[in-house]
Parts: sequence; C-alpha cells; structure tokens
Amino acid sequence: MVKKLHWHRCALLGMALVLAACGAAQKEAIDAAINAAQSAINAVQAEAAKYAPDQLQAAQSTLQNAKDELAKGDYKAALAAAQDAANKAKDLATAAAAKKDEWTKTWQEASSSMPKSLNQVKARLDAYSHGARLPAGMDKSQLDDAKAKYEQLKQSWADASSAATQGNLRDAMSKMPSIQDMLAKLKDMLGIKS
Repeated sequence: MVKKLHWHRCALLGMALVLAACGAAQKEAIDAAINAAQSAINAVQAEAAKYAPDQLQAAQSTLQNAKDELAKGDYKAALAAAQDAANKAKDLATAAAAKKDEWTKTWQEASSSMPKSLNQVKARLDAYSHGARLPAGMDKSQLDDAKAKYEQLKQSWADASSAATQGNLRDAMSKMPSIQDMLAKLKDMLGIKS
C-alpha cells in the first residue's frame, strides 16, 4: 500500500512537472509573440502617430489586451490578441504610408496653386486700391475688409507652409479647409472667376 501511494505521488508530481514545463514553454512563446508585436508597433509608431493615430491607438490597445490576458493566465486569448496586434501593426504601416502619400500629393498641388491664387487676389486688391472700379455692391469699407481678410489668408497660408516644411503634414492639412474657404470667399467678393 505504501509503495502504491508512493507511486501515485510520484506520478502526480511527474504530471505536475510536465504541465508546469508545458505552461512555461507556452508562456515563453506568448511572451515572444507579444514582444514581436510590440517591436512591429514600435517600428511604425513615429509615422503612424502623424498619419494614422486612430489605428495606432487600436494596435496599442490590442497589444495591451494581449499583455493583460497573459497576466490573467489566459494563454489562448493572449496569443490571439498578440497575433491581432501584429496584424494591426502591419496594416498600420500600410495605412500610414498611404495617408502620407495622399497628403504629400495634396500639399504639393496646394503649394503650386496657392501662391498663384494669392498673387491674383493681391493684384486685384491693388488695382481696386489704385482707382479701378469696384465690383457691383462693394464699397470702400468692404474693400478694407477684403484687404484684412487677404492678410489673414496670407498668414494662415504661411502657418500651413511652415508646418509642412517642418514635416508636420497633419497640421498643414488641417489648416487647408479654412484656407480654401477664405480664398473662395475673397475671390467671390472681388469678382475673381476661378
């Protein structure tokens, strides 16, 4: 009986050691998957923060979920979340590159057309200031208002250009809708056909 009890204890101890070894190996594999996902996110983080911040946040949240599941001991959920985070990091790199290309192209187009438009508005303002007949419905005070709006437009464009020059296309592009709106209103006010 003692030998039988001893044999059961040894068998249970052996099974416990095997399970612990399997659990440790599984934990190490999941740690490696989490670290790989973290490295993938870190590699694209700088560009993603500029061009795809929402997707970056989603990838980081998924990675944190993998870490939390691992800490709870849910290896299956941790592994699934780590794999999902790695996939999101890959998609993140693609999305950031696509958005950067899109904004770069849009900015280049604006950089070529905006100075011409500003010069066109300035020439019209100068002509009206030097005696040219004002458009119908415009008086001297409205001309002064148009000059003030032109100065504001020039400053907004300078700010956007500065942001783009410093590599902050997100900020530059965020300024474009109001710049385009101001320009359209000025052209309309001054009777400039686009």
